[in-house]
Amino acid sequence: MANYSDYETILVELSNKVAKVTLNRPDVHNAFNNILINDLYDAFDKLRLEENIRVIVLTGNGKSFCAGADLNWMKSVINYSYEQNYEESLKLAKLMYLIFTHPKPVIARINGSAIGGGVGLMSVCDILIANEDAKFGLSEVKLGLVPAAISPFVMSRIGDARARELFITGERITAKLAENLNLVNYALPMSEVDKMVEEKVNLILNNGPEAVRSVKEMIFKVTQIKFPEIQTYTAELIAKLRLSAEGQEGMNAFLEKRKPKWS
Repeated sequence: MANYSDYETILVELSNKVAKVTLNRPDVHNAFNNILINDLYDAFDKLRLEENIRVIVLTGNGKSFCAGADLNWMKSVINYSYEQNYEESLKLAKLMYLIFTHPKPVIARINGSAIGGGVGLMSVCDILIANEDAKFGLSEVKLGLVPAAISPFVMSRIGDARARELFITGERITAKLAENLNLVNYALPMSEVDKMVEEKVNLILNNGPEAVRSVKEMIFKVTQIKFPEIQTYTAELIAKLRLSAEGQEGMNAFLEKRKPKWS
């Protein structure tokens, strides 16, 4: 098992097949800086290889989930060269892509508000469960910037029309409106958020581990492949899984009216 104890900005706890990754900069509302980006990338990269971990829960410590870019970080970035800005932006884009394409399901436990890059960070997760008191905003335009690195992931959740509105206005929205826009899956009282997270974790743990990994890969690839190639890909995928040890066990367990061995 890898070492997760040396991070400056996050906490990682592994227990009962679940990894909990907590943004741990509550004094600045878990805002991004280069250390946080590097810590998150390292942790999620290592978690890809943890065979005993089936689900990842991403959350924040304190009142906010993630307030976007840290002000002190922005003070240094404002003096960066083009090349330095490019490298910093690429790091964030690579982090978003790593989580978005992660082989393990990622549940966002959105304990509080998320702004800018914080909205991007939650958007790359698979299931988003938010505190109904949280507020969300894509306010980059108010700073003369755009939500470039996070735009593909926000748009994949809410579609082009709604993304246009939020990107252009930079307005703050409530969690309930975010739920209606599909920016989050659920907006609940904070007292019910953990119950819903636990429910979704247990549902995932009852499923075939290889099937869950494959379905995440399938979701990503199906959006990239065009017809008629997609027909070949999906046929090959289901044929392979039906003949796999997990697929055989799952089908036999269903026919024999028993729980599969992975449950």
